[in-house]
Amino acid sequence: MNPNERIAALAALGERLSQPDEFLEALMQRTRFNNAWFTLENQRLAIGAIVEHFLQKDKLEPWAGAYHRYPDGPGKTVGMVMAGNIPLVGFHDLVCTFAAGHKAQIKLSEKDRYLLPYLLKLLKEIAPASEAYFEIVEKLNGFDAVIATGSNNTARYFEAYFGKYPNIIRKNRNAVAVLTGQETVEELKALGKDIFRFFGLGCRNVSKLFLPKDYDFNALLETLHESRDLVLHDKYKNNFDYNLALVMLNRTPYYNNGCVILQENPQTASRIAMVHYEHYDSEKEVGEKIAATREEIQCVVGNSERTDLPAIELVPFGKSQEPGLADYPDGVDVMRFLETLN
Repeated sequence: MNPNERIAALAALGERLSQPDEFLEALMQRTRFNNAWFTLENQRLAIGAIVEHFLQKDKLEPWAGAYHRYPDGPGKTVGMVMAGNIPLVGFHDLVCTFAAGHKAQIKLSEKDRYLLPYLLKLLKEIAPASEAYFEIVEKLNGFDAVIATGSNNTARYFEAYFGKYPNIIRKNRNAVAVLTGQETVEELKALGKDIFRFFGLGCRNVSKLFLPKDYDFNALLETLHESRDLVLHDKYKNNFDYNLALVMLNRTPYYNNGCVILQENPQTASRIAMVHYEHYDSEKEVGEKIAATREEIQCVVGNSERTDLPAIELVPFGKSQEPGLADYPDGVDVMRFLETLN
């Protein structure tokens, strides 16, 4: 397949996924049974975001066109260790590898075993030649490069095992949000999406808030309370109850609105059902704190018209879980990495 054929196949897959599909619905039910965090709503959100942001021809063509023309392929074999924190979280890496003309050798996460094989099956039906570009395996072998995503702990093993190969190894990251106290109700509702979508398990979920001194929490807590249905989910409720018990037993100051716990804490990452916050005196101070912890931060959410952080690109409220093709995880350009393999 030449580059244009691969882009056309991806766009056709987007069109296919936009249509009703009873078998896909059944697979989503099976996935939910296998992993209770992957609710039907979250699976549909993930597929919808993939279709809208990754599989549109008018987005694929200029994005791929910004790089060198790739060979007809399949070229090199890129081993991929998929994460399982949110549905189809590694799909962007597959789009990059396919667009670049390389073969993806995929090690699925046990938490997300059913959706991706079906999407690749649909792609094969659309473009039979695409089958040569994908392989799902139990153990990676015979690869030329690696893209592996996991926790900070697993990253150490990845580095030891894959360090001699060209690689991208990703660790834990989270999003942070910068508030000024002038946010509208609509912006706070949108922030709720950044915090709660996928139960906060994604690397682009907001886990920490930077707040001005003397910030009034009332509007924030009241607005976030609109997501109270989260506590109807057993796993989320168990985490909420456990973390609430911890802060109460430790007599740690906190805010609680019945569906999320806000705790003052300098750490970027927070527990499920909990969001950290840290006060600031000036936006310069915020910029310095973000710069000091940049390796822990996936993206920064805020209103660029009210927040003066010239060195930091702000993602609008409500958009943290809607990355585009050029929004590469950890800021590492996957397409440039794949160019080096040619």
